[in-house]
Amino acid sequence: MTRPHRIAALVVAAGTGVRAGGDVPKQYRRIGGKAVIAYAVDAMTSHPAIQLVQPVIGPDQQELAAAALGNRDVMTPVAGGATRRDSVIAGLRAIAATGLADHVLIHDAARPFCPPSVIDRLIDALGEAPGAIPVLPVVDTLVALDGSEAPDRTTLGRVQTPQAFRLADIQAAHAAWSSDQTATDDATVLRAAGGAVALVEGDPRLEKLTTAGDLAAADRRLRMRTAVGTGFDVHRLEEGEELWLGGILIPHHQGLSGHSDADVGLHALTDAILGALGEGDIGLHFPPSDMRWRGARSDQFLQHAAAMVSAAGGRIEHLDLTLICEAPKIGPHRAAMRTAIAQMLSLSERRISIKATTTERLGFAGRGEGIAAQAAATLSLPDDLEDSA
Repeated sequence: MTRPHRIAALVVAAGTGVRAGGDVPKQYRRIGGKAVIAYAVDAMTSHPAIQLVQPVIGPDQQELAAAALGNRDVMTPVAGGATRRDSVIAGLRAIAATGLADHVLIHDAARPFCPPSVIDRLIDALGEAPGAIPVLPVVDTLVALDGSEAPDRTTLGRVQTPQAFRLADIQAAHAAWSSDQTATDDATVLRAAGGAVALVEGDPRLEKLTTAGDLAAADRRLRMRTAVGTGFDVHRLEEGEELWLGGILIPHHQGLSGHSDADVGLHALTDAILGALGEGDIGLHFPPSDMRWRGARSDQFLQHAAAMVSAAGGRIEHLDLTLICEAPKIGPHRAAMRTAIAQMLSLSERRISIKATTTERLGFAGRGEGIAAQAAATLSLPDDLEDSA
């Protein structure tokens, strides 16, 4: 889409951040080895539609800002005021003085992780309205603390930043705002002046960092390590057994024999995930000597391994499964397997790969005596997990 307008970003970072604790305001605290404000600024400077970025800092924060921003290509930070609105006005004035922008994004440094897709949606929305804000739906049940009837959450949304405006309109709106009123955000100021504000889809990554716990959680998310595990499994083909493979039942004259449903694909995936976690193998968690697992569906094993990943604060990035057999042909069932595994793990199908091969009629698989599977799992895990040695 053609975007003829000149766009600036204003990053508000003048607060004291007292609720986050620490020796410096939260916007200068380091997470993942980088200052919070630097993430917010980088999200703006890296977007191709944004021509200039204006930080607004506290009057005594020049040294902190210089250390946090280094040689980033931004305008010289200007000092903010006693309130957030005062700081915004100072930043807008500095941007307007350049004559280089007619649209502006106003962003809080305390929301450091801004996806470019949100910026795209905001800029596009300014073609229809003088203001635009990102909003997320309210998903939790609400309660009124005074005992009155709770509001209907389906009519509410959670407002985030950046908020986008036509520069002249938001400046005029701030000029018209009564100084004895408190503005919760810039969209409120524009609405009070009669300006329409479009709503666009927000993003969970834009959550505000407020407390020390928020900063610690963000730091853990950023300090993730990649872990890779592999798995391998084999089961014999026998008459009279059902053939469960890759989480689906496949019509075949033989099935796999084992203590559980003998789904070699899910077993290999389970072992791969456990391996990446450093948590042994499927036999350790579901021993064949335990009759509870006699004839059990193997999706239980895979979901157990996935739950261990979540409990460790990690996530499954990708699963790669190769099935090795002469028959049945895997191609006609590949899509269904991929869908089944994705649903078991609440993952996108794009994160799951399923392949098949033969052994050119060599060995037990080549003779049709059994089916083998090998798998690889790629996980992201918190870097602060301790070794169990």
